[in-house]
Amino acid sequence: MHTPEFFMRQAVLLAQKAASLDEVPVGAVIVQNDKVIARAYNTKNKKKDALLHAEMSALAKAQKKLGDWHLNDCDLYVTLEPCPMCAGACINTRLRTIYFGAYDEKAGCCGTLYNLPQDTRFNHRPNVVGGVLEQECSTLLTQFFKNKRK
Repeated sequence: MHTPEFFMRQAVLLAQKAASLDEVPVGAVIVQNDKVIARAYNTKNKKKDALLHAEMSALAKAQKKLGDWHLNDCDLYVTLEPCPMCAGACINTRLRTIYFGAYDEKAGCCGTLYNLPQDTRFNHRPNVVGGVLEQECSTLLTQFFKNKRK
């Protein structure tokens, strides 16, 4: 059985790939039965599509691979706390657990600004574990934006 850090390291590699393509460095993997079934990174700038956050693309790939929109036995590992859109998609796909790295003070909806996955008014509430490899994930984002400002 792999640890959350093991899978987050895979998401970090994807985030680094995004940064190399001048995308905000966010990477995501979907895991089922201790195996990665989908991987993605941000492509919204390259493809000019605001919906193409790493989480959204990974969720879409996992659903396609499984042939079902129900991902109740799957976990998401993402380097940045999901925004409202991505947190909502995690709820709607019935994801089991959301693991994230860096907290997002501006748009984080898994505990920072709001906690959509734990809102009891929804019919499904994924578990949330924040701060997995937090420093590594935060540093990727900080460096990316520092370089952009130069």
